[in-house]
Amino acid sequence: MSGTTLKQTPLNAIHRSLGGRMVDFSGWDMPVQFSGVIEEHMAVRTAAGLFDVSHMGEIFVAGKDALPNLQRLTTNDVSRLADGQVHYSGLTYPNGTFVDDILVHRYSEHSYFLCVNASNTEKDFRWIQQHCQGDVRVENRSAYYAQIAIQGPRAAKILQPLTDLDLSTIKYYWFRPGNCCGKDAILAHTGYTGEDGFEIYVAPEHAPQVWESIMRIGAPEGLLPAGLACRNTLRLEAKMALYGNDISDTTTVLEADLGWIVKWNKGDFHGRDVLLEQKERGVPKRLVGFEMIDKGIARDHYPIRLNGQDAGLVTSGSYAPYLKKNIGLAYLPSDQAKPGTEFEVVVRDKALRAVVVPTPFYKRQK
Repeated sequence: MSGTTLKQTPLNAIHRSLGGRMVDFSGWDMPVQFSGVIEEHMAVRTAAGLFDVSHMGEIFVAGKDALPNLQRLTTNDVSRLADGQVHYSGLTYPNGTFVDDILVHRYSEHSYFLCVNASNTEKDFRWIQQHCQGDVRVENRSAYYAQIAIQGPRAAKILQPLTDLDLSTIKYYWFRPGNCCGKDAILAHTGYTGEDGFEIYVAPEHAPQVWESIMRIGAPEGLLPAGLACRNTLRLEAKMALYGNDISDTTTVLEADLGWIVKWNKGDFHGRDVLLEQKERGVPKRLVGFEMIDKGIARDHYPIRLNGQDAGLVTSGSYAPYLKKNIGLAYLPSDQAKPGTEFEVVVRDKALRAVVVPTPFYKRQK
């Protein structure tokens, strides 16, 4: 990005005033950490953390033909969503690989909004626009929203005094328009950490007030501002895929172990034929979770060896602060992807033993 001005979220000045360590993330100037990765990670698992996710994209799809278009473009069954409901889905190419992984929110049969990955917003918008037919409008409204995520077991308790919505009535993976801190907002009961929590969508000019109000109420409850680094370790413990690492335009939805977001009976969709063939024949490779047996951290892109042969790269790897283990994700040949299978990760020229384990690594107590 040399010579390019980084984009800033409406909370940039606040992050800097809090001593956030800023990095270039997909062309955005974002805080990677504040007090420290482990401290922030543990706050989210035990109390709450506050994340600026305003870099994420918001694409609105509306019109009489919105539903059939989204059915054709995505793998999950949009027709099964009720008004105010959200689901996770794959936006796919005709070969069954990912344009992106997205959250689809249904306002009504003719109105939806998609939350998409920051690095993919323009690409997703163009792809959807180019492949929509009939009476449908596609708008990239990302510039009209800031997005703040509060995650952790105390998230609802902290947020409740600041909104007119009864948060206990918004079920997991549902959303509702309302207000937050007296400002128009959309509150979605979703998240990317494996914890309970909410995403708050507000106009950019209101984001600083919302952030500071949540911090003020949340601080006595143990709420900490949280950066991208702990967001990454949290989602890894919960085995939530990261676009660009664990899923991409080179991996199919079934190879990514996300078969549960493919609804075969809904009719045709991009990549259905390829995915159906993979389902019947078996996938050549599969995304698996592993733990290190030997001492050492398997970081992103470290080489993997299976039976002495090169077998790809670690897609995501880290020390897991809550589990106190070194964990990771990687693609292995399907016949070698069962829990208990051992392989090696090359860490600083040393081949260290690892073992495939069941995932998610961490699951919160409901």
